Amino acid sequence: MQFTKTITAVDAHAAGMHGRVVVGGVGALNVPGRTMFEKKRYLEQHQDDFRKLMLREPRGNPAAMVNLVLPPTNPAADAGVVIMEQSEYYPSMSGSNVMCVTTVLLECGIVTMTEPQSALTLETPAGLVSVIAECRGGRVLGVTITNVPCFAPRLDVPIELADVGTVTIDIGYGGMFYAIADGARLGFRLTPDEGADIVEIGERLRDAAREQVSIAHPDNPQINQIEGTLFHGPPHDPGNSSRSAVVVPSPVRRSRHTRAILDRSPCGTGTSAQLATRHARGQVKIGDELRQEGILGTVFVARALEFGQVGDHAAVVPTIRGRAWITSFSQYVLAPDDPFPEGFTVGDVWPS
Repeated sequence: MQFTKTITAVDAHAAGMHGRVVVGGVGALNVPGRTMFEKKRYLEQHQDDFRKLMLREPRGNPAAMVNLVLPPTNPAADAGVVIMEQSEYYPSMSGSNVMCVTTVLLECGIVTMTEPQSALTLETPAGLVSVIAECRGGRVLGVTITNVPCFAPRLDVPIELADVGTVTIDIGYGGMFYAIADGARLGFRLTPDEGADIVEIGERLRDAAREQVSIAHPDNPQINQIEGTLFHGPPHDPGNSSRSAVVVPSPVRRSRHTRAILDRSPCGTGTSAQLATRHARGQVKIGDELRQEGILGTVFVARALEFGQVGDHAAVVPTIRGRAWITSFSQYVLAPDDPFPEGFTVGDVWPS
């Protein structure tokens, strides 16, 4: 049988968060750009049908993400990656997705594995990301990412939220900008059963923060929006530092029915942003760790590797350690007479 597209992908999850890694069948995609950030923008503006095909039904689901592996534009990198979400969003960096990509590249032999450690560099739209993978018996047992420099441009910002009142947030950058708030003060225990309420408040808080606060990355002014919301609270396991629930970034809400989703993992970029806010308060020194529980109780460990500077902001370079598992090997195809070449969404489970 003839197909217009045959795409090879490896599905994986990092601490519970799905990350599909596309490793073949995209030769017809011409993605120009001098950097991975420019390639991301081109895909957003001109080839978004690929994201829709891979993430909408019948091939995807509302909590899925896809990682398109591309040749790097920087010779220092082993591979490039553009990350895509179901919510019409292309994040510049994602810790859980980098863990999935690293695990797939090494366990599938796309990048040569060495034991007990494999070192590789990925080019993301946020910049070069160094990765150390702990390897044994052909498996990746842990992934430690050296993130981009992270900083907190604003602390203790009062945000007015209808029907809630004043919510104080920090704004942290961990590869994307987050509005960070104390979830316990809003009555949350940060458990899966609270997911719908956390998402509803998180989306509203993110939108209000966008309206009331202007930000931009000093080194890349095109990164200029608060993209996600992180609620933190006391850990449920006393061996950890904190618990978080991260509302996965989505477009500006079109109506009160628009829904985003929760990150199933502790969120690498969100944890990095929270480490940056602690650093901005003078609470972090070199070597300090933040053991962050996610909504499922899984843990990422962020560690302050070194301090730096981003524009006028004191910054911290964190490492984030976690693990990913391969869940399936698939070929996704598109028949020439398929009535849904860009997939479809239905309002019972998909954002409006």
